[in-house]
Amino acid sequence: MANKNKKFSRRSPFAAALVLIAGLVVSGGTYVAASAAVSNATPKTEVDQELIETGKKLFLANCASCHGKNAEGAQSGPSLIGVGSASVDFQVATGRMPGQASGPQMEVKPVQFKQEDIDALAAYVASLAPGPESPTDEYLAIKGDAAKGGELFRINCAMCHNAVGAGGALTEGKYAPPLKDTEARHVYQAMVTGPQNMPVFSNSNLSVEAKTDIITYLQYVQENPSVGGEELANLGPVAEGLVVWFGVLGLIVLITIWLGAKSN
Repeated sequence: MANKNKKFSRRSPFAAALVLIAGLVVSGGTYVAASAAVSNATPKTEVDQELIETGKKLFLANCASCHGKNAEGAQSGPSLIGVGSASVDFQVATGRMPGQASGPQMEVKPVQFKQEDIDALAAYVASLAPGPESPTDEYLAIKGDAAKGGELFRINCAMCHNAVGAGGALTEGKYAPPLKDTEARHVYQAMVTGPQNMPVFSNSNLSVEAKTDIITYLQYVQENPSVGGEELANLGPVAEGLVVWFGVLGLIVLITIWLGAKSN
């Protein structure tokens, strides 16, 4: 009789429901924990409603003619819904936006807005839909591993930007800009937004720590432009060879003159 009760309890619809509920609880808890971990790893910035309203006024006055009154996009500009604060800060704080003329890609120009206005524009666009956020000052203050960052940069970025971030030409008049004077926050923003021809490096394919390492490497290169010695105006190995050749040849001539004078 006990065996029959056990068999009945295993086949009971209540038992199946309990197993299903337990599975949902476990999977849901795992998802929440994973989402929280990713959220904690991503730099966050907080904004207020007043800043958003200021940004909306600036947007309507300076950006709506191309991107639409609700940032939905228009014939002369793409939609900005979902691009996040990182994209706005990168494009506007580097002078690429507002754009002055169409071309293969937006050029870096003198910045036309104060940083507080850029922050307001970014806050407004970010309020329209979730998107990549700009890094915090606390995040940018973290120093990573420059050697590891150099390896990651050569694997993921050097084919366009050159191994030391000197930039390079692409197809159809486009180019990868040099990173010599690029701020750390703009490097991060470019990685998470993928401006123009650049691919997006999300936290799933390039972790927050890896991004920190790459930024640290670029900062090292900016502070030490000629790690191997004098760069001789960056003219390459031919110029260096000529310097050595004329130096050695000149030394031989001097030795010859000295020997001739000594024999006389």
